[in-house]
Amino acid sequence: MTRWPEDGEQIVDGYVAGLYLSYPITPIYYRQALHSFRTVAVRLGATNRQTVEEWLRERGQVWARSTVLQRVRIVDRFLDALAEEGTITSNPIADLQKEYNARSTIATIRALMAPNPDRALEAIRRPQPFESTLGDMMRDHIERMQRRGYRYETAAVICRRFDRFLQQTSHPDGESPDELLRSYRASRRTANHAAECEKIARILDKAQRHEDPAMPPRRPDARPMKQVAQTWRRPHIYSPEEIERLFAIARTYPSPRSPSRPINLYTMLVLAYCAGLRVGELARLTLADIDMRAGTIAIRETKFFKSRVLPLSNSAMAALRAFLEARRKAKAPHDPGAGLFWHDQNNRSYTRAGISYPLVDILRMADIKPSKGMTGPRVHDLRHTFVVHRILEWYRQGVNPQDRLPFLATYLGHRDISSTLVYITVTRELLHEANERFRMLGAPCLNAPDEVAS
Repeated sequence: MTRWPEDGEQIVDGYVAGLYLSYPITPIYYRQALHSFRTVAVRLGATNRQTVEEWLRERGQVWARSTVLQRVRIVDRFLDALAEEGTITSNPIADLQKEYNARSTIATIRALMAPNPDRALEAIRRPQPFESTLGDMMRDHIERMQRRGYRYETAAVICRRFDRFLQQTSHPDGESPDELLRSYRASRRTANHAAECEKIARILDKAQRHEDPAMPPRRPDARPMKQVAQTWRRPHIYSPEEIERLFAIARTYPSPRSPSRPINLYTMLVLAYCAGLRVGELARLTLADIDMRAGTIAIRETKFFKSRVLPLSNSAMAALRAFLEARRKAKAPHDPGAGLFWHDQNNRSYTRAGISYPLVDILRMADIKPSKGMTGPRVHDLRHTFVVHRILEWYRQGVNPQDRLPFLATYLGHRDISSTLVYITVTRELLHEANERFRMLGAPCLNAPDEVAS
């Protein structure tokens, strides 16, 4: 049904009351936006594109354009909730975005606010995915690989980009996939684009050989990816002094509205450095993943579809024990499925973005990262540092790191040691320890006297 429900006022109030909003004044803005939309929907007797346009027109006379674009997100989420529970047939904003394959909700709203909405909507229309001459083959291959258990998300993105290029450019009939791919490769001259074209070539080769098993396999070209690798930023390996500085800043991180944030950030840094956890893995941790008796932490269904149980050092367990005690005193949710890192301001667990932003801020406060921009050390470099420091410790203990690499790969959640080798950054300390090991074990062999032939 497109007609606005008769109990719409109660629905709005109940929806806002069920949200976890950060500030006491925020529900006022939510109700203001939603009740103004309800008034227009009741007057027009429907919830469709015309309702959205009329609401945008009326609000545009009262609010600034930036405020309208902000409040329309509230309306969009509310309409999604109504559509999901069946109160209305569908969300008209989402329908328009799907119809025109628009890049975002805001792009759709800006088009509706234009003097000529129809023309503006046509201007943002993008080709529907997989409608080109190679679209069926690429779509079938992606679906086939996903049925086999692969995520294949990156491959799907680059295939859609290639498909969009084919739809937006003209090509003679009967061109082979290789010829179409050459046209795509010539459209841009960057190293990343060349590497992406090589990935697409491999995907098309697999798809074609599935249809014709007798077709000879294509020989892969590793040069484009090597050229991209040369432009990669060298990981920053944090020194012990820098690690201590980050810990100290995290413990005293300014957070007057959220008293538990400092110990949350400190514990995040401890796990990122001591266990080499990714930011996404930190965000997905729950109370059920922590086993204080066994001294382990469970990481479930992350990259490469790998779940693993990691033993932690005594110092890391001590930090985790202090954090759980502080969490208990703060009366955070204690059910097993609750997020481990809990924000006491909005009563929700930290998201990936909610973790990344303050940790990057700590890097800036420690004068390790520039005050602006994306340059400089990253939070993910703590994972690189974990690997380098672990190998250094093995060298100092007289352990051959080569024998331990499979265990390290498993601990990090990698498919094989090839992925782990990327994390081994040769530092001065690591090179010194490797030279010392060779001097002790390898050099005497070079000086051994030749055996006398019998």
